[in-house]
Amino acid sequence: MMNCSGFPPSVNHDSTILILGSMPGVRSLAMQQYYAHKQNRFWPLLSVILAQEPQVSYKDSLAMLLRNHIALWDSLDLCQRDGSLDTAIKEEIPNDFPTFFKEYPQIHKVCFNGAAACRLFKKHYKTLLDDLHIKTMTLPSTSPANARWTLEKLLPVWQQALLK
Repeated sequence: MMNCSGFPPSVNHDSTILILGSMPGVRSLAMQQYYAHKQNRFWPLLSVILAQEPQVSYKDSLAMLLRNHIALWDSLDLCQRDGSLDTAIKEEIPNDFPTFFKEYPQIHKVCFNGAAACRLFKKHYKTLLDDLHIKTMTLPSTSPANARWTLEKLLPVWQQALLK
């Protein structure tokens, strides 16, 4: 089992939408970048939705999200896992969302990147988002493990969630 430690949130006080993954995969952890696996559709998908040219650097990609009022984080802070699959996650510790939402009260929507991100969040914070009156949407994962959801299939679902 590998000990996995997540990243800090990419957020500012203009962020109104939070996209939550579960825990970065092996490639992302090695590169210290969200969605670093070259087959993950996250960055190409968001570039199309936000009508932006694909960003050259990771820093520019994060800035693209922030310019469009989108924050990025994960449901988990720490866990043990072999490989990158969410089904292999054990001994998870969630991120501190009560403090996060106190610091960023302007966030009014949380979009989960996949069912596992939602399940892991709600396991630890069952009613938090309802209590804060934050809208939630569980979207199909952009992970390469979710191969049946092509970029073309992901696009309208993610677009509706982020642009409404």
